[in-house]
Amino acid sequence: MENVSGNIKVKRTLPQQPDQAKSGFWFVVLGAALWGMDPLFRILLLKSLTSTQIVLLEHIIIVLCVIPVFMKHRSELRGLKMRHIGALLFLSWGGSAIATILFTMGLSSGNLNAVVLLQKLQPIFAILMARLLLKEKLPKQFSWLLVVALIGTYLLTFGFTFPFGHVNDFVQIGSLLSLGAAALWGGSTVMGRLMVGKMQYETVTSLRFILALPLLLAITWNEGAGWNFPGGTAAVGVSLNLLGQALLPGLLSLLVYYKGLTTTKASVATLAELSFPMVGVIINWIVFQQAVTMTQALGFVLIWGALFVISRKSQAVEAG
Repeated sequence: MENVSGNIKVKRTLPQQPDQAKSGFWFVVLGAALWGMDPLFRILLLKSLTSTQIVLLEHIIIVLCVIPVFMKHRSELRGLKMRHIGALLFLSWGGSAIATILFTMGLSSGNLNAVVLLQKLQPIFAILMARLLLKEKLPKQFSWLLVVALIGTYLLTFGFTFPFGHVNDFVQIGSLLSLGAAALWGGSTVMGRLMVGKMQYETVTSLRFILALPLLLAITWNEGAGWNFPGGTAAVGVSLNLLGQALLPGLLSLLVYYKGLTTTKASVATLAELSFPMVGVIINWIVFQQAVTMTQALGFVLIWGALFVISRKSQAVEAG
């Protein structure tokens, strides 16, 4: 905002308004919800390419899009401290590449239900790391909202069933890999919050993909799988799906997500990310004709109810 007196302009910095905190929270919800569109594109791609190849090609497309953004904001790299460099590497290598690999390995080597359930513990890791690294502290009334959201996520995934038959299902390599992925994804939320306090959200988004590309190249080369990219009309379909995968659940989702993260605590943002499984269930219902059960609908209501109350309380905290 500028006040003009004669030829002198004085720029004033306005404090963050409560509605900014509220809108930021819902930007995080929208960004995470866009991740739920992933199956729309990935199912067709998996018929021709490996998971590593898909992620690599997706990153190449996104890097080509974000290089102009990075060049425009490259001056923000000046003055970065080691903790900022570490946070960027954690985001790009840990959150984008290694966590996905760990979770995929967990699914192939462990009990499926136990692995999926343990991955839902991601908000716990994010809240603990936000308290440790960012000194964030949630108001006491947030605790029960976390419990409600996790119960809703459980119902959305498993209903009223107990998803494993023996406690040893947890004590195996697949479960440990899933816990590692949850910790990395939860930590990525915290590292993202740290970096959007240092850089523009567009810069953080571009660096996340640019820095991950060399690692993905190395992983793909080490995998040694053949490239079976189809020809003819099938190539058009695969190319369009790859482009949609890169731009919607990939680039756009993270741009919206990091924009919201600029005014949202990491410990609150990680609960907003629970919109991801909800959108996944809706897409499975609408596109893949997988009916939504009553327990899933109940889980949906519990999660959205918790998110709504969290949004209102976040606004009240900022106002107070």
